[in-house]
Amino acid sequence: MDNSILFIHKELIEKSKIGDRKMQYKLYSLYVDAMFNVSIRIVNVKEDAEDIVQDSFVSAFKNLDTFKYESTFGSWLKRIVVNKSINYLRIKRVPLVGLSDQEYAIDQPEEITTSQMDVDKIKKGIKMLPNGYQTIINLYLIEGYDHVEIGDILEISVSTSKSQYHRAKKKLIQLIQ
Repeated sequence: MDNSILFIHKELIEKSKIGDRKMQYKLYSLYVDAMFNVSIRIVNVKEDAEDIVQDSFVSAFKNLDTFKYESTFGSWLKRIVVNKSINYLRIKRVPLVGLSDQEYAIDQPEEITTSQMDVDKIKKGIKMLPNGYQTIINLYLIEGYDHVEIGDILEISVSTSKSQYHRAKKKLIQLIQ
């Protein structure tokens, strides 16, 4: 990764580490909308996503001394937001996926391109999926996590993540056709 990208907003981050509230607010302003979008895609409730984002920023600022520029600040913060969103679903006992943890044989998925479908139709279809499927689809397609990372986040095996993703994708295709 280009080192200049890793050091984006370095001055803001370093001043925020020492408790400069103005710099913390600037960092907050730069990232709040993007982090809200991450959370709302996972929890689906505006007020809950807002609370999660606020809690994520509080945690980030409390633990800013652990940020070592091994990734961008945005990706570090996004990981916090995703984890807090997933934990929120666990606390509310929203089932992440309605499948057992056994491995499934997976057919080759049908390839879909966005040019084939209206993006709004896809978004509506995702919202119609069960919560567990929405979580997998959002983490994989929207947030760009791979199945190993999803497995770690959701505490499931890689094969379970893959099978659940393929089932979610199949269900999504059915919903939008």
